[in-house]
Amino acid sequence: MNKKKTEKNTVKKINSKILSGIVVSDKMKDTCVVSITRFVKHKKYKKYYKVSKKYKAHNVGNTKKIGDKVSIISSRPISKDKHFIVI
Repeated sequence: MNKKKTEKNTVKKINSKILSGIVVSDKMKDTCVVSITRFVKHKKYKKYYKVSKKYKAHNVGNTKKIGDKVSIISSRPISKDKHFIVI
């Protein structure tokens, strides 16, 4: 019984989120806190309002400083709170 291996040319779909925001803290080693601000429409009143959330991101070599605009991409969990990497 000879089993033939068939190779399929498949394109792997990347389901990573890319977010952009501002660095608000860089005091941790290889980590920075990025604040992401977005506009959300109220369901009933149909008014837009700001919602911001902070994410901890892996910052190799502490290259980014407070006030820098950065993009972050989701990745595997690096620690308990870090799930993003600074691009």
